[in-house]
Amino acid sequence: MKNRTLLGLLLCAALTLPALAQDNSNSTQNSQPAATSSSTSQSSATSASGKQPLQPEAREGFWGRVNPFARKKYVQRQTEPIRDRVNELDELTAANTKQIKDVDARAQQGIQMASAKAAEADQHATDAGNKAMTAQQTADKASTRLNTVEQVVTNLDQYAPSTQTEIRFKPGQTVLSKNAKEALDEMATPLKSQRGYVIEVQGFSSGHGQVAISNSQKMAESVVRYLVLNHDIPVYRIYLVGMGNAPSPATTTEGEAKPKRINGGRVEVSLLKNNLEQLASTNSTPNQQPK
Repeated sequence: MKNRTLLGLLLCAALTLPALAQDNSNSTQNSQPAATSSSTSQSSATSASGKQPLQPEAREGFWGRVNPFARKKYVQRQTEPIRDRVNELDELTAANTKQIKDVDARAQQGIQMASAKAAEADQHATDAGNKAMTAQQTADKASTRLNTVEQVVTNLDQYAPSTQTEIRFKPGQTVLSKNAKEALDEMATPLKSQRGYVIEVQGFSSGHGQVAISNSQKMAESVVRYLVLNHDIPVYRIYLVGMGNAPSPATTTEGEAKPKRINGGRVEVSLLKNNLEQLASTNSTPNQQPK
């Protein structure tokens, strides 16, 4: 009986010692300075999820931190906070990834818009350069045309000989021959589409005094009548002069000019032109645009 009592006391002592040791360790942990615990809590207060970090359990139990007889529910209960924090971190990582993608997409869109604006600005600059070049060309053409007009206006009353035709008449006749008509047709036909010209008709006749002047006048009038009736030459463009038996210049072999009188009758028809035709050509040139 005494032996059983001793064994029971020894067993109770063996079971009491671990509990006392665990209480001593807990009291030792609780007796740490307040400043150390507060600094640790402040340093660990911030986490990626914005929550307090997980704290290990202060109680270790009879078996310490590792319980060899722990059940499945106990393990699940101990690891559940860790799984929740892992899920939160996964969600936070996914949200950050999405935000990064959104920022990158907006950045790419902004770059594309900036490139499009730059290309549009370049196109506007090119168009402006082309318009400026066209305006410069137009100004150059206008300046050239103005200079031409000034030159034409300056020389408007200055006529230069262009074509000269001589019509021969038999003595005492004022009727145009076939050859005379053909010569007048050759000279007057191109004048229908021209302007800025005058025709000078000078009649010469043999004889003396008023008789020669009258004959030369009649021969010149026959030439004028033919030009007006057959070629529609305006009368105001024809200047008629009856020269009578006035001498006409003739060139000798030495190159000296001396007067020469003729027999019979003749009419000198001279076509004189100024620069008005040149002005008409400059006016029609700018209107001919290439198709």
